[in-house]
Amino acid sequence: MTLRNLINKAGLNPQKLFLIDGLGAILSAFLLGVVLTRFEQVFGIPSKTLYFLAIIPIFFAIYDLYSYQKKHQKVGLLLKGIAILNLIYCLISVALIGLHLNTITIFGCIYFLIEIVIVLILMSIEFKVAKKMKTLTL
Repeated sequence: MTLRNLINKAGLNPQKLFLIDGLGAILSAFLLGVVLTRFEQVFGIPSKTLYFLAIIPIFFAIYDLYSYQKKHQKVGLLLKGIAILNLIYCLISVALIGLHLNTITIFGCIYFLIEIVIVLILMSIEFKVAKKMKTLTL
């Protein structure tokens, strides 16, 4: 399935993007706040930093749940909002990785690289669906 097909399919039911984003946020919070903190030595990121990063997706999950439950015409705007928040989260993650370059291990780099790539792909889809919805309502 190409990215274009995925965007077209998501455009048919944009509410599902909030569900996908929210489930991803919950998984991220769990991995960062529970799994990675237990294996701090393996990943090389201090627990305080991981807990801070874990809090952010919890708020995103709340935003996504609210947006998923609401059936109104501002879905495109809400999608754009979570896409921007996802981008900010990626930038914060990169900045914190940079602050811990002297301690982060290859496993930590791999984890954050995978997470950032997934979030950026989802963010791209959210932006494109939001843009598509805006042109449909004009």
